[in-house]
Amino acid sequence: MIKTNQLVKVFRTDEIETTALDKVNLDVQKGEFVAIMGPSGCGKSTLLNIIGLLDNPSSGELHFLDQEVSKYSERQRTNLRKANIGFVFQSFNLIDELTVFENVELPLLYLNIPSSERKKKVEEVLERMKILHRKKHFPQQLSGGQQQRVAISRAVVTNPKLILADEPTGNLDSANGEEVMKLLTELNKEGTSIVMVTHSPSDAEYAHRIVQLFDGHVVTENIKKIL
Repeated sequence: MIKTNQLVKVFRTDEIETTALDKVNLDVQKGEFVAIMGPSGCGKSTLLNIIGLLDNPSSGELHFLDQEVSKYSERQRTNLRKANIGFVFQSFNLIDELTVFENVELPLLYLNIPSSERKKKVEEVLERMKILHRKKHFPQQLSGGQQQRVAISRAVVTNPKLILADEPTGNLDSANGEEVMKLLTELNKEGTSIVMVTHSPSDAEYAHRIVQLFDGHVVTENIKKIL
């Protein structure tokens, strides 16, 4: 599903040049659950942004769904991303002015899904995530765990092939964090590929494989389970 070859990302200002990723090679197979770990500043989120087609690498190759996409324009990346990738963030990234229903509906609007079909899809996923009873509430009226359920609902409402999760339990207590990890595991068992950035060793234990980054390099890979 994902293959990087000698991936490099350099950030430049007038006075300084920082290499965030340095010749990273990574393969993620269809249906795999991969955790990316490492200290702050090691390049984890940069790698996730490039895999998620939010940014282009400075050099190297990125293959996604058998397409070489490293030099795609922003429009090309957007079109590929919105139909195939869902995102879950530590800070939830919900829109405060929209209800739960409207937040989850948003990706379907971008795909020009008809209204009746949108309603059906949104209500189905909210029911599955046990948050349907809150569909008319606004994010600030929800607990952190409920907000993350809404964020996961939004990520999966388009039935994406890949979910990218950046510290998905970082703002949650242990009980809500465990619940979120169980939800991600269920989605993975149903066939959705997941790449997760985390500092949490307990969260990483849910993954099939742990990739350790350090100073922009892949330093170790640990296979947790046989797929």
